[in-house]
Formats: sequence, C-alpha cells, structure tokens
Amino acid sequence: MPATELSTVRQSILPKGGDTWQSIAARCLSGTPEAEAVSQLQSWNLHVFMRASGAAGSMRGTNPILPSDVIFIEPPRA
Repeated sequence: MPATELSTVRQSILPKGGDTWQSIAARCLSGTPEAEAVSQLQSWNLHVFMRASGAAGSMRGTNPILPSDVIFIEPPRA
C-alpha cells in the first residue's frame, strides 16, 4: 500500500476522566439521537466496549472507559 493511502487519520479522542458512552456521544455526536450515537460509538470501539469491566476486587458495573483509551468518533473507512 502506498504511503499516500495511509495519510488519512481516523478521528479519535482521549476521554476525560469519568466519561461515559453517553457523555462522549453528547459531546462528539451531538446531532445524532443519544441511543443511536451510543450504539455507533460502541460498535466503532469494540476494543473498549467488549473489555471486561472492573479488575479483581472492584465493584461490578464500573465505567470501562479509561482516560488512556483511544475512542474513535467516526466509523472505519472503506
């Protein structure tokens, strides 16, 4: 693949502390209904969405989004 094809970068963010799928959707996909925006974000970020939430000894249901995660805010390009 020529280097010129690799020059486009998919839009992404680093979440703020305490961010949720809903807060990221509201900030980055404000023109989309919340449920649809959250669903899109989760499908574009399976590496975060499918991660087991919480470590050993932590409370179940804790927020799986970490400030160090890369969150894609647009779909993969064809």
